[in-house]
Amino acid sequence: MSTTTVPASAPAEEAGTAPAAPPRKVRSRGERSRAASLASHGILTVASLIALFPVAWLVYLSLGPDKNDYLHPERIWSKMTFDNYTYVLQHTQFFDWLKSSLVVSLGTTVIGVMVAATTGYAVSRMRFPGYRKLMWVLLVTQMFPIAVLIVPMYQILSDLQLVDSYLGLILVYCSTAVPYCAWLLKGYFDTIPFEIDEAGRVDGLTPFGTFFRLILPLARPGLAVAGFYSFITAFGEVAFASTFMLSDTKYTFAVGLQSFISEHDAQRHLMAATAVLVAIPVSAFFYLVQKNLVTGLTAGGTKG
Repeated sequence: MSTTTVPASAPAEEAGTAPAAPPRKVRSRGERSRAASLASHGILTVASLIALFPVAWLVYLSLGPDKNDYLHPERIWSKMTFDNYTYVLQHTQFFDWLKSSLVVSLGTTVIGVMVAATTGYAVSRMRFPGYRKLMWVLLVTQMFPIAVLIVPMYQILSDLQLVDSYLGLILVYCSTAVPYCAWLLKGYFDTIPFEIDEAGRVDGLTPFGTFFRLILPLARPGLAVAGFYSFITAFGEVAFASTFMLSDTKYTFAVGLQSFISEHDAQRHLMAATAVLVAIPVSAFFYLVQKNLVTGLTAGGTKG
């Protein structure tokens, strides 16, 4: 009797067995397909270009030497110049506007954030009569339009002899920034465990000591968001600044930009150059706080 052996190198079909199918790659949960990734990147790229276009267009217009170049932007490319920036820095009150804007904005940021932080912490941790109504009162103050507030605020500042003063404008801006920042920080303080306060008291800290030494360091992301909001609010506001600041040397940037536009003339090339220069301090401030902005914006949305 003879036997037949199958060589080891023979194909699987000759051995009587079917070839094993290659394993299918299974995407893990949350992993996107290649097409979805390409689509999302494409959408984000288009959105970024749309967001950057106004800034790039402003910079482009600022390089035109003539005030009517904005009507014929295609002609700017052949005659670009930085003369507009030189004129703004040397022949306008740019540095006075810069000083006023920084004094008012930083003053509003420091005073406003401190008042909002103490208010938000008190409502988050303490239960005193009317603490809920206090937060609703702060919310209601945001409902009044600026046109309604200008006249009574001007009267109050006039009685206090604070018209045309940095302190008066800072207090006005604080009245706008503090209510929102108090709500923001209250939500952030709610996410900090109450056991930290109790541990501070066990160690002999006063309520103020607990707040300044334990709570504030943990609330830096929320403070960064509140500070950024206060700074931007004061830096770009026009109505209050143009009403309460009477001396042209005390104009903020937002008011100083209006000097380039009059009834019979519009120096839009100089206005564009000034606007580009104005964006530099805001961008620098944003760079300083951007690490904490995302954390601060999202942490106050949950309580735990």
